[in-house]
Amino acid sequence: MIAYLEGTITALDATSAIIDVGGVGYHVRISLLTWQRLKDITIKTKVYTWLQVKEDSHTLYGFVEPQEKNLFLHLVSVTGIGANTALIMLSSMPAADLQYAIVHEDLRSLSSIKGIGAKTAQRVVLELKDKLMKDPATLSVGTLPSASVNHNTQRDEALIALVTLGYVRNVAEKALDAIIKNGGGETFTTEDLIRKVLRSA
Repeated sequence: MIAYLEGTITALDATSAIIDVGGVGYHVRISLLTWQRLKDITIKTKVYTWLQVKEDSHTLYGFVEPQEKNLFLHLVSVTGIGANTALIMLSSMPAADLQYAIVHEDLRSLSSIKGIGAKTAQRVVLELKDKLMKDPATLSVGTLPSASVNHNTQRDEALIALVTLGYVRNVAEKALDAIIKNGGGETFTTEDLIRKVLRSA
């Protein structure tokens, strides 16, 4: 298994990249998010990869963020969702929005993606909702729609830490939101938020 590639981008378009690693060029399928992040990089970069092995082909899929790769792996674990479909899903909306739609059962948004009908959208929610809520490795791709919500970095980091420590995600969210709401505009560091939740437990 090739976990990641670290090298120089020699060719790039919206769906694929060629990464030179020690004189060997690897062709990698990518999402739009990864393309947007890579197109301004002119020096050595790291891309997290997943290798799909079939009888007639070996295909590398690459992601600039490990969290996006993890969400991709969750998607391909769903019955009826192949690697190409998962890549389309990640390219159709920001990873944060996609995760939000799954966790909050937004079937309309999911079924609006090319190739995803109502039944498939329901299956994605059924098989992934609980997994995504419990998996700290995907939380940092964002849990709220990026277009309409200002991300609170400290809150997100604290949430990831608390889930890693064993907190149920929705319980940790409620605790953090209550602290921020009752803070009277006070600015909290990530450490402050974590300590306050731990002390209130």
